[in-house]
Amino acid sequence: MDDEPLKDWADRRDAKIGRLRAMPVVSGDGPRGSHLYPETPRAIERWNGHAWEPYGFAADLDETKAILYPEASRPPSPEPVSKPLGTGTGQHRKPPAPR
Repeated sequence: MDDEPLKDWADRRDAKIGRLRAMPVVSGDGPRGSHLYPETPRAIERWNGHAWEPYGFAADLDETKAILYPEASRPPSPEPVSKPLGTGTGQHRKPPAPR
Protein backbone atom coordinates (compact mmCIF):
# COMPACT_ATOMS: atom_id res chain seq x y z
CA MET A 1 0.00 0.00 0.00
CA ASP A 2 1.42 3.38 -0.93
CA ASP A 3 -0.40 5.77 1.41
CA GLU A 4 1.09 9.17 2.04
CA PRO A 5 2.43 9.86 5.53
CA LEU A 6 -0.09 11.36 7.93
CA LYS A 7 2.17 14.36 8.51
CA ASP A 8 2.10 15.27 4.78
CA TRP A 9 -1.68 15.03 4.72
CA ALA A 10 -2.02 17.16 7.88
CA ASP A 11 0.35 19.80 6.47
CA ARG A 12 -1.67 19.99 3.26
CA ARG A 13 -4.94 20.26 5.21
CA ASP A 14 -3.56 22.91 7.60
CA ALA A 15 -2.36 25.03 4.67
CA LYS A 16 -6.03 25.63 3.78
CA ILE A 17 -6.99 26.91 7.25
CA GLY A 18 -7.96 30.56 7.12
CA ARG A 19 -9.15 30.50 3.50
CA LEU A 20 -12.10 32.82 2.90
CA ARG A 21 -15.11 32.45 0.63
CA ALA A 22 -18.19 34.55 -0.03
CA MET A 23 -21.74 33.26 -0.26
CA PRO A 24 -24.47 35.49 -1.72
CA VAL A 25 -27.39 36.02 0.63
CA VAL A 26 -30.21 35.15 -1.79
CA SER A 27 -33.10 32.77 -1.61
CA GLY A 28 -32.88 29.69 -3.75
CA ASP A 29 -31.32 26.29 -3.85
CA GLY A 30 -27.64 26.56 -3.13
CA PRO A 31 -24.71 28.83 -3.93
CA ARG A 32 -24.65 30.87 -7.10
CA GLY A 33 -21.97 32.56 -9.17
CA SER A 34 -20.77 35.92 -7.90
CA HIS A 35 -21.56 37.64 -11.19
CA LEU A 36 -25.30 36.88 -11.02
CA TYR A 37 -26.25 39.27 -8.22
CA PRO A 38 -23.47 41.88 -7.87
CA GLU A 39 -25.61 44.21 -5.75
CA THR A 40 -26.70 41.63 -3.15
CA PRO A 41 -25.01 41.27 0.25
CA ARG A 42 -22.64 38.39 0.90
CA ALA A 43 -21.70 36.38 3.95
CA ILE A 44 -17.94 35.89 4.26
CA GLU A 45 -16.99 32.46 5.62
CA ARG A 46 -13.64 31.18 6.88
CA TRP A 47 -12.38 27.58 6.75
CA ASN A 48 -11.27 26.46 10.23
CA GLY A 49 -9.94 23.07 9.17
CA HIS A 50 -13.20 21.19 9.64
CA ALA A 51 -16.07 23.45 8.54
CA TRP A 52 -16.87 26.88 7.11
CA GLU A 53 -17.62 29.35 9.94
CA PRO A 54 -19.06 32.88 9.75
CA TYR A 55 -16.31 35.48 9.42
CA GLY A 56 -17.86 38.72 8.18
CA PHE A 57 -20.36 40.45 5.98
CA ALA A 58 -20.08 42.49 2.77
CA ALA A 59 -22.70 44.81 1.31
CA ASP A 60 -22.01 44.05 -2.39
CA LEU A 61 -19.60 42.40 -4.81
CA ASP A 62 -17.06 45.25 -4.79
CA GLU A 63 -16.75 45.17 -1.00
CA THR A 64 -16.51 41.38 -1.12
CA LYS A 65 -13.61 41.52 -3.57
CA ALA A 66 -11.81 44.03 -1.34
CA ILE A 67 -12.09 41.58 1.60
CA LEU A 68 -11.20 38.41 -0.31
CA TYR A 69 -8.41 39.91 -2.44
CA PRO A 70 -6.79 42.75 -0.46
CA GLU A 71 -3.61 42.68 -2.59
CA ALA A 72 -5.64 43.58 -5.69
CA SER A 73 -7.07 46.72 -4.07
CA ARG A 74 -3.62 48.14 -3.26
CA PRO A 75 -2.03 50.42 -5.84
CA PRO A 76 0.85 48.74 -7.68
CA SER A 77 4.32 49.55 -6.44
CA PRO A 78 6.42 51.66 -8.79
CA GLU A 79 8.66 49.46 -10.89
CA PRO A 80 11.78 50.54 -12.73
CA VAL A 81 11.04 51.59 -16.28
CA SER A 82 12.64 49.31 -18.81
CA LYS A 83 15.02 50.81 -21.35
CA PRO A 84 13.23 51.34 -24.67
CA LEU A 85 14.65 49.86 -27.81
CA GLY A 86 17.32 51.94 -29.48
CA THR A 87 17.20 53.23 -33.00
CA GLY A 88 18.14 50.89 -35.79
CA THR A 89 16.81 48.67 -38.50
CA GLY A 90 16.72 45.47 -36.54
CA GLN A 91 19.33 43.84 -38.76
CA HIS A 92 21.24 42.69 -35.70
CA ARG A 93 18.89 39.74 -35.41
CA LYS A 94 19.71 38.35 -38.82
CA PRO A 95 22.83 36.29 -39.25
CA PRO A 96 25.45 38.05 -41.36
CA ALA A 97 25.41 37.15 -45.05
CA PRO A 98 28.37 35.09 -46.26
CA ARG A 99 30.95 37.11 -48.21
